[in-house]
Amino acid sequence: RQVTTAGSWTGRPTNSRAKPKCHERHRLFTNGAFVPPIHVLGPILELCRNVTIEICSELFTSRLIPILDLHLFYIPSTSHCPSNPPTTAAMPPRLAPLRVAIRIPRTTVASSKSAAAAFYSTSTASDSNQSLITVTQLPAPGSGHIRILELNRPKARNALSKALLSQLRAEVDAVHAQYDPETGAEVPQKQVFGGAAGKDVKGPTRALILASAVETSFCAGADLKERRGFTQQETDEFLQTLRSTFTSLQNLPIPTISAISSIALGGGLELALSTHFRVLSSNAQVGLPETRLGIIPGAGGTHRLPALIGLSRARDLILTGRRVSAPEAYFLGIADRLVDITHEEAEKAGEGDKDKGVLIAARKAALSESVRLAGEICEGGPIAIRAALQAVAWAREEVENKMYERVVATEDRNEALKAFQEKRKPVFKGQ
Repeated sequence: RQVTTAGSWTGRPTNSRAKPKCHERHRLFTNGAFVPPIHVLGPILELCRNVTIEICSELFTSRLIPILDLHLFYIPSTSHCPSNPPTTAAMPPRLAPLRVAIRIPRTTVASSKSAAAAFYSTSTASDSNQSLITVTQLPAPGSGHIRILELNRPKARNALSKALLSQLRAEVDAVHAQYDPETGAEVPQKQVFGGAAGKDVKGPTRALILASAVETSFCAGADLKERRGFTQQETDEFLQTLRSTFTSLQNLPIPTISAISSIALGGGLELALSTHFRVLSSNAQVGLPETRLGIIPGAGGTHRLPALIGLSRARDLILTGRRVSAPEAYFLGIADRLVDITHEEAEKAGEGDKDKGVLIAARKAALSESVRLAGEICEGGPIAIRAALQAVAWAREEVENKMYERVVATEDRNEALKAFQEKRKPVFKGQ
């Protein structure tokens, strides 16, 4: 398929496939036909006036591509040319099925290079010598972006070490810095993320997704090997940092989502409980096994889990320390979305190795559904979404009244009324 400088879309994908079955409590989601939204095509055409972009049909069959009207286009460095085409090795792992070839007249290479890098960037946190978190930005509907943080400690199954925790806290603080702590309003300054090239000129983070770059684990909890060598003071300092990081994540003024496709145990589940939503693939398992190790959940599990599913059910899971399957987690209310992985999908993803295929397909499906959910939420007014989060968190009439006063005077609210009268979809700007 081609996107030309004239803005024409020459053809639809012929082998578009339905997304994974996703059971919500009230309805079944299905994937629609691919319609490239103007907020995605516009910036591409603006940045690449003399560039022809060819995207192979695998783009539309990959589950990694956001569903419905949130679509991702990967623009590699314009230093690539026909004699040195970009390869999947130069792309983020989750974007490997997406291959883009760019033909650029020599006169436009230099001017296009910085613009292409600024449109889409993938970077990693750099608080330590080793990058333990992979960061990806996707354009959100209207304005801003959806930010994905993927934990990446494959040898330790994403266990929470001091280094990983430090990088996670830095990423959470970077999002907090985009909003005024008192009013929740956007801070006007442009932000630079994780050493990525260019600045974020499209607005702040509208939603945050926590995921795993490792098929075998979302997060296996605390790094027990590392903690075994801690002194009592180091243990106390680590727990204080762990708790404050999870609390800071919980208090983010934007929607947060955990994409869980394998195991989330102990601190891993407590991390997921610190987000607003949890998307689980059907093979995932969660649990709080601390009592079997002679301790108790110490990073929010004993109060966040009862607040979520009720005292009796939380007491059962904490005292027994048992693992809970994804379907049961959905029944209990731990999971907000459940993505089904079929045998056929697993065999295809694993190229005959079913066990490996389940893990690969599950990680892709959970991440894809999380992106779809984030995109659906971001279709609402940014100010209204933040105000609603704050009102629900306090769950008191006076807070709701205060938040309503905040949104009723916004330009987004006037735009919604105007769009309703004109029978069109509103275009929110977060103002």
